[in-house]
Order: sequence, then structure tokens, then C-alpha cells
Amino acid sequence: MSCTSGNSSGPSQIQNSGSDEDPQQIMDLRKRKRMISNRESARRSRMKKQKHLDDMMAQVNQVKNENNQILTNINLTNQLYLNIESENSVLRAQLAELSHRLQSLNDIINCLNATTNSPVLETQDSAFDYQMMSAFDHDFFNPWNLLSVNQPIMASPDVLMY
Repeated sequence: MSCTSGNSSGPSQIQNSGSDEDPQQIMDLRKRKRMISNRESARRSRMKKQKHLDDMMAQVNQVKNENNQILTNINLTNQLYLNIESENSVLRAQLAELSHRLQSLNDIINCLNATTNSPVLETQDSAFDYQMMSAFDHDFFNPWNLLSVNQPIMASPDVLMY
């Protein structure tokens, strides 16, 4: 049996020595496969990271463009607002001047109506009435005397700021 055990140990040592090389080769092969797999995974990860970075940069550029468009629209709107505000101020100044002119003309009309209906003038002779009215007409309705009334309305935008 010892022969049998010797014979069995001999071939088993040969098999063990052959199987020792096989596990080492298997380990090396597995190690190489892991390295290759890790390299591929790292490469995919770098590519994914680069694509994400490129996408983020494109998004940043898009947001910058949108911001520039919004700023342009805001500036344009502000300019339009300032122009309208300026025009509104001019119109308010013109309204005030025209209201003042209208009030003055209404006062003149009231004065004329009161003068023509006055009992003092009715009791005086007609020559005096004609003389007064012609002087009145001459002073108030002479176009050269109305230059201040017919002056163009000049107002700058910053005259009246409400």
C-alpha cells in the first residue's frame, strides 16, 4: 500500500505542480482582465465626465445668451419708458399752459360781457361807447398785441416732473 500511496503521491505532486501553474496563470489572466476592464471603465467614465462638462458649458453659453437678450430687452424697455415719461412731461406742461391760456381767454370774455352789459356804459352816450369799444378792440385784438398769447409752447422734459 505504501507503493500505492507512493505512486499516488507521485502523480498527485505532478498534478499539483501542474495545477499550481494553472491557478497562477488563471490569477494573472483574471488580473489582466480586471485591469483591462478597469481601464475601459475609467475611459467610459472620463468620456461621460467630458460629455457632461461639454453639456454644462453649452448650457452656460445658452443661459448667457438668454441673459444678454433679457438685458437688451430691459434696456430697450427702460429707454422707451424714459422717452414716454419725457413726452408725458412735455404734454403736462402744454396742458398747464393751454389751461392757463383758456382761463385767461375766459376771463377776457367775461370781462367783455360784463363791460357790454354794464349799466354805466348804457347810461353814457353812444359816442363814448364806440370810442371805448374801438380802443378796447384796438388793444386786445390787434395781432401785434397778442404775440404773448400766440407764443409756441416750449417745455423740456425735465420742467415738470410728477
